Amino acid sequence: MSATGAHGPPSVADRRRVLANLADSADEHAPISVLTRVIVLPGPGGSLLGRLYIPPDAADAGLVYFHGGGWVAGGLDTHEGLCRRLAASSGVKLLAIDYRLAPEHPFPAAVEDALAAVRWAFDNALGLGIDPQRLAVGGDSVGGGIAAWITQSPAAPPLALQVLLCPILDLVHETPSRRAYGEGFFLDAATLAADLHDYCGEAQDLHDLRLSPLLAQELAVRTPALIHAAEYDPFRDEAAAYAARLTAAGADASFTCWPGMIHYFYCLARAIPNAIPAVEALGAEIRATLAPDQMRTSPRWMRSQTAASSGT
Repeated sequence: MSATGAHGPPSVADRRRVLANLADSADEHAPISVLTRVIVLPGPGGSLLGRLYIPPDAADAGLVYFHGGGWVAGGLDTHEGLCRRLAASSGVKLLAIDYRLAPEHPFPAAVEDALAAVRWAFDNALGLGIDPQRLAVGGDSVGGGIAAWITQSPAAPPLALQVLLCPILDLVHETPSRRAYGEGFFLDAATLAADLHDYCGEAQDLHDLRLSPLLAQELAVRTPALIHAAEYDPFRDEAAAYAARLTAAGADASFTCWPGMIHYFYCLARAIPNAIPAVEALGAEIRATLAPDQMRTSPRWMRSQTAASSGT
């Protein structure tokens, strides 16, 4: 399966149509027991639309989620199945954000929207039925890169967890997995290059940490990480490198690579049935990490409680 057309990378309109068609034909919008609620929140370029997924056994934990799609495609509908399944398996309230897309809204619109959404969710957590100390951030593909950058940004609120699915974290270096799987494994290098051009143009420095958070000289380790990758994904190596760097710096980070899987497999549950147990496994990890007992015995939670009780 490839997102690249026979005569080079598809147009933006074609890219959007491909993902929309995949959502209709290759994914499953289940489980239906998860309720949804439309959320409208302020953004730097105007109002942002969000979709809050509430599972039947919802805990007072939350996950702000950013979809993939190469900065130019994707949205709430293309990731409906993934978000439903992740909310159901994790037991947390999941707020998916419809951030602005390029080329209509070039860099840094997407990251600015994302940071604003996370700050809004933290400030309004209680109204959403979420404990602000149990608020996580996550995303897949370019959305995973955005989520990772937020955890590194000093402008972000304190977050309990980062959840990354096949994240794109380094737009500068060519890793072995990029060379091995850059053609014929769903997302081709030519398509990524076209999307990046539409998002950044020619002049943008790709070393900018908002585009390549893996390139930070020192990674902030305040946010634990659950990082899942696919064996045949061009971005597998940078996901593994991010997990390794976080662990070496003292962060609580785990890395899982799903054998036989390709980029975007998590949104292809009907076409790739093994996507379902993979997403459910990630959901179980989220549930375990954000469980009340787990949070209350963690050094980070106890430090925050000490600060709160002392008024600092």
